[in-house]
Amino acid sequence: MSPLLFFLKGLLFGFLLAATVGPMWVLCFRRTLALGPLAGFVSGMGIAVADGLYGTVAAFGLTAISGFLLRHSFWIGSAGAIFLLYLGVKTLLAKPAPEGRSEEKTSHSKAFLSTLGLTLANPPTILAFAAIFAGLGLVSSDYATAALVVLGVFLGSASWWIALAAGAGWLRGRIGPQLFRAINVVSGLSILGFAAWQLAQVLG
Repeated sequence: MSPLLFFLKGLLFGFLLAATVGPMWVLCFRRTLALGPLAGFVSGMGIAVADGLYGTVAAFGLTAISGFLLRHSFWIGSAGAIFLLYLGVKTLLAKPAPEGRSEEKTSHSKAFLSTLGLTLANPPTILAFAAIFAGLGLVSSDYATAALVVLGVFLGSASWWIALAAGAGWLRGRIGPQLFRAINVVSGLSILGFAAWQLAQVLG
């Protein structure tokens, strides 16, 4: 298989992985509506970097790192679930900001680090990465090819978050307070549901 095909497979995998609806999808969408496209973009980049890191572990077969993450998966996963619970409650109780203003102030570095940490706080994901990489033929002993796969995963994930931030940013100026409040409620309940699911996975 040519290196270009490895890259394209990684690109497609990263895009489809990011496009799958989950807590990070909901969080980035809602954060873009509340704080603007740039906040949504940097949040998405945190997820893309985490996907790239997990892709690196899977593509290069870094068993020492994956073993460490899985050994401590209870505590890492619990911390991630608790933070999701916090974000879910915060989103659920948030009130729409006055027209033309951001709902709250937050640094872009915090937005980036929060999604990076939350995405990494699910160590069993590395098993899914390894299984899917093997199924798609993305595991390679050639370091250069493995690097292309990781680059493809990162760029595919990043392209989705750029599209989401742009779309949500366009929508941001076209919704009223009542609809925004409804989005807060739905987003908050969704994030709480994902938090409960992650806790069940950790404790199960």
